[in-house]
Amino acid sequence: MTTHDGIAVELAGVSVTYADAAGPVLRDVDLTIEEGELVLVVGRTGSGKSSLLGALNGLVPHFTGGTLTGSVRVHGRDTRDHRPRDLADLVGVVGQDPLAGFVTDTVEEELAYGMEQLGLAPDVMRKRVEETLDLLGIADLRDAALADLSGGQQQRVAIGSVLTAHPRVLVLDEPTSALDPTGAEEVLAAITRLVHDLAVTVVIAEHRVERVLAYADRVVHVVDGRVESGLPAAMMRTSTIAPPVVELGRWAGWEPLPMSVRDAWRAGAGLRRALADAPPARTSSLSRRPDVAGGARPLLSAAKLSVHHHDLVAVREVDLQVHAGSVTALMGRNGSGKSSLLWALQGSGTRTSGTVALAEGGDPADLAPAVRRTRVGLVPQTPADLLYLPTVGEECAQADQETGAAPGTCRALLDRIVPEIDGRLHPRDLSEGQRLALVLAIQLSADPAVLLLDEPTRGLDYQGKAVLAEVLRELAGRGRSILLSTHDVEFVAESADRVLVIAAGEIVADGPTSEVVTSSPAFAPQVAKVLGHGLLTVADAVAHVGEGPR
Repeated sequence: MTTHDGIAVELAGVSVTYADAAGPVLRDVDLTIEEGELVLVVGRTGSGKSSLLGALNGLVPHFTGGTLTGSVRVHGRDTRDHRPRDLADLVGVVGQDPLAGFVTDTVEEELAYGMEQLGLAPDVMRKRVEETLDLLGIADLRDAALADLSGGQQQRVAIGSVLTAHPRVLVLDEPTSALDPTGAEEVLAAITRLVHDLAVTVVIAEHRVERVLAYADRVVHVVDGRVESGLPAAMMRTSTIAPPVVELGRWAGWEPLPMSVRDAWRAGAGLRRALADAPPARTSSLSRRPDVAGGARPLLSAAKLSVHHHDLVAVREVDLQVHAGSVTALMGRNGSGKSSLLWALQGSGTRTSGTVALAEGGDPADLAPAVRRTRVGLVPQTPADLLYLPTVGEECAQADQETGAAPGTCRALLDRIVPEIDGRLHPRDLSEGQRLALVLAIQLSADPAVLLLDEPTRGLDYQGKAVLAEVLRELAGRGRSILLSTHDVEFVAESADRVLVIAAGEIVADGPTSEVVTSSPAFAPQVAKVLGHGLLTVADAVAHVGEGPR
């Protein structure tokens, strides 16, 4: 196969099969990506997206193992003959777990490391470091220790560490998953500048399609290891992975389908008029958002809770109650103190001052870990930290045994969130979303009265998030309380009764979901931006107006 000018990446007849797998994770993939294209890769959790991205710089199979048949060429270099280090000047890769890819201790060192390996001159390195710090808005983190950064801050640094090498192809796996809405917009704006100003080729795999679709030149849909591609509007017409504005356009019969909030706003004038004339919502999902704080008893309470990390005040004298039957979302920009607050509430994290108490009395910090798990469960931002057994099946069996649940309880929960994960696989061989689903199933099998979730939708597709929202509502219906930290405004719109906004360690907003998220452009879901009227989801619009196109 030969390459010609204008072609950045060519895959011909590519199949990937891992050892002991039941079949190929990618099958007969033919794909051509042109220079200066921004390609969005979508697909269900575990569909093969990460393997496709890994093949673009030789990580698959040189690092991951397995067998790759067919050929992959990047600017004419065949990955069979060029290992990842031989493609480092051409391809920059940011994986799903930024911390796992860091090799230095501080932000500035990490940004410079890749250039040092390429032998760039010191003055060139210094200039590029400064440009990248400004581009990604992290200049104030220059001397910060990487381990002390929030997940979103780490993700920006990881992106910056590959940008400094000025790659011709940039491969990003879930680049906005840990970023707050404003931070995600800034990163995507920086990426699109690279595409339009420097003709860098960008390939992004992203489950939060609503964030990226408007920027994409082409969409690649991975379904059970097979690949189809086309223009975004054409692909979204039938894709099973579609953001809310596309779902809204399908229901309303808009032509062409909207790819962005702006497109949907222009198409939606008639629907907004119909909403203004419609009677009050009948069976809207808004009915699942009562003011639970009014009558339900608090299951967990905090008073004057503070957390300091050295000189940094992460949480500042927070008073908080989470109530039986509620799903509460904790939102705020990266580094605002969300994770520190969750760990302090659960009892394992640092507390500088203040108190935490359970409804039945006592502090979670004073409980034995096995008992604490049944009272206050926590799914951390890095779920792999809780996995230690060699197979998925053993993790599930151990979870059932530790909690006294019926055998198969954990596995059934896992299959409900992300079906058909091979129980023989090692957890480290799972995708980020599959690992998250496994830890969610483990924690849910303990059926704690209070469940704390830190970024619980990272790596989950829309179907997986819909199932998780359903599971959380069921738990709330049984009198449990869920507090989840998230940047996923669409998931909040689907699942949460109440929203807390934290800034600089302080709670600055607290109220019903429909009030808090619609009062902020950053936190408003797509449907709210298009339709208003307090509607947050397509289901809300359907319930308000009735079935059928408008």
